[in-house]
Amino acid sequence: MTDAGRRAGGGHPPEAGGDLGNEVEGYLLWRARITEAEQRAREFTGRMDWLTTGQRDEVERHYVDDSLRRARQDLERIAARCVSLRDEYERRYRGLRVRCVGWAVAVCGGAAFVATALTAVSLSR
Repeated sequence: MTDAGRRAGGGHPPEAGGDLGNEVEGYLLWRARITEAEQRAREFTGRMDWLTTGQRDEVERHYVDDSLRRARQDLERIAARCVSLRDEYERRYRGLRVRCVGWAVAVCGGAAFVATALTAVSLSR
């Protein structure tokens, strides 16, 4: 892992679950993000012929740090939105399930009432 990856808060963004496949995928995606940031930093400083080697390294380091900080913020914002969408979905699903069970109980109760009424009418004849 590069120094930029360590400075940006670790090798990969925080995981929502403990699934190994998700962790590996997250790690690989974060590594790709680090590589992309480093490549962009080199391209950015490549146009600045007047920079010394030390200055170029410093600018690249700041560029990578900033890119990874922004990427982490984006990922955290997306993760928070996913959590809120999941909560909203679960809340709506619970409401739908309650309504469906209510309707099922009402229909079954109505059918039982009609069957009882028909039985009572046929027995009274």
